[in-house]
Amino acid sequence: MSTTKEYKDYVLDRLSNLDNIFCRPMMGGYLFYYNGILFGGIYENDNFLVKKTDSNKKYNLKEEIPYKGGKLMYLLDDLDNIELLCNVVLDTCVDLAKKK
Repeated sequence: MSTTKEYKDYVLDRLSNLDNIFCRPMMGGYLFYYNGILFGGIYENDNFLVKKTDSNKKYNLKEEIPYKGGKLMYLLDDLDNIELLCNVVLDTCVDLAKKK
């Protein structure tokens, strides 16, 4: 099942406090980037997920598989908490930038 453009726009709006956020459509979903770092996306059933890293474990987010055969990611289902949402993205991207 593909995701909706409206949900993608909603997530982008929730992340608008962060500069350099963009997304790209990919196979019925959307991949999200911060400063050029792929950190997560919207996959099946309009679920916004971020990659698991050491820094974002502290948020105790629910784990979910984004698609069949995919690696576990963290589900961000409280999009109304903009501060938490932005902090999770920032922490995730700090770790992912270290891997590059």
